Amino acid sequence: MRVAPSRPRPVLRLVRRIVLWGALVLAAIALIRWQAVLNWLGSYLVCSDPREPADLVVVMGGDFWGPRVLTGAEIGAQGLAPLVLISGPPYNERPEGELAVEFLVKQGYPRSLFAVFAHDQPSTLGEVLALRGELMRRGVKRVIVVTSSFHSRRCVILFRLFCPGMRFLSVPAPDAGYQANGWWKNARSRQLFFSEWTKILGSVVIAYAAKWIGRWRQII
Repeated sequence: MRVAPSRPRPVLRLVRRIVLWGALVLAAIALIRWQAVLNWLGSYLVCSDPREPADLVVVMGGDFWGPRVLTGAEIGAQGLAPLVLISGPPYNERPEGELAVEFLVKQGYPRSLFAVFAHDQPSTLGEVLALRGELMRRGVKRVIVVTSSFHSRRCVILFRLFCPGMRFLSVPAPDAGYQANGWWKNARSRQLFFSEWTKILGSVVIAYAAKWIGRWRQII
């Protein structure tokens, strides 16, 4: 005896219709408001938290006499943290942080406000992992992270993922080369946009998954 195929239940059909119509509505909104969507994606890369007192300011490497170190020094001078830790790899056989401190002292900031963290990591993830040990050694609980505007979202995501038990606040330094609104109209902004989103998907999603896979293997 042949059994007739079962028909989808009314509730299931309703759910399918809702999902289909919801997807169509979202697609229509994206088509109509495509500029707003692109601007949101560009602005999302810039993570700016309210400025609050912290145990430490960390300035990420890569800009030892520009907006990053100047922003970090300004935060320290405002009394929001007792120390500004300037991170960075070597430059001309000297840690970037030493060059940054010399520059900032010439700008009138006290040398006692700064400390240097030297490393040889070429990537943001490597720098975060290197800094993790230093932050744990110092026993800090709340950290203000300063980096370039376009780099701030990925940077603070990595800190929050790989440095549990600490709170990280992002204060982005201005960067004239990146325009969050209308980024697709400028060659450098386009380059930074696609680079950062690619790295967020790669170094954050993949690296974080690998971290938990490694932990699971240790358990089993």
